[in-house]
Amino acid sequence: MISLHEVSKSYEQQRNERLAAVEAVTLRIEEGSIHGIIGPSGAGKSTLLRLMNMLESPDTGRVVVEGKDLTAMNEPKLREARRSIGMIFQQFNLLQNRTVGGNVSVPLELAGVPKKKRAERVRECLQFVGLLDKAEEYPATLSGGQKQRVAIARALANSPKVLLCDEPTSSLDPKTTNDILTVLQHVNKTLGVTIVMVTHEMNVVARICNHVSVMEDGRLTDSFALAARVAAAKSPPPKTYREQLLGTEELCDV
Repeated sequence: MISLHEVSKSYEQQRNERLAAVEAVTLRIEEGSIHGIIGPSGAGKSTLLRLMNMLESPDTGRVVVEGKDLTAMNEPKLREARRSIGMIFQQFNLLQNRTVGGNVSVPLELAGVPKKKRAERVRECLQFVGLLDKAEEYPATLSGGQKQRVAIARALANSPKVLLCDEPTSSLDPKTTNDILTVLQHVNKTLGVTIVMVTHEMNVVARICNHVSVMEDGRLTDSFALAARVAAAKSPPPKTYREQLLGTEELCDV
């Protein structure tokens, strides 16, 4: 579904120095999976996610989605390819001067979908996330969880095959987080959408992900399936991300 081949990205710093955000990462995201990318702040997780839809262009390496090399595409073809890749963010990124329905309609307008079909699709997406009754309201009137549901509906508008999630629950309370994760599971199971989620929250990874990759200092340091979780002794306490997710009884029952 998504393949990264020796992908690197760095940024210009002071005194002509460059900061390596992602270094030579090779990773495959399986179709239909919910793949978590976890690691400390500044590890390069969000940059890696943005490389998957070419919001950030890699300095070196290749990004292949559904067998198509995004790094070899010109801008018009890349825009078309991005329609199959939805994205949601920590801060929702909703347009405050548009209604809920208007926000969901934006990607359809950009894709040139006729007005009548846009209205039908907006209704379908809002109904899917349980916010059809909020279609004419504005983002300022919504709770954080409702705003993220609108963002999910907007990301689903063009019927994507992939949904990239950048810290989608880190600004939400525990109950709302659980509600949003339930919606994302529903997206994955009902629509067959492959989900890639960047997060620093271990409970989120344990709750819905079936595969995990660990980023540290711009490098991919580990990758494993959560289906392999097994009960282990409670001592010594886990230290690595792998040990925390695979080797504790508390998470094995999730």
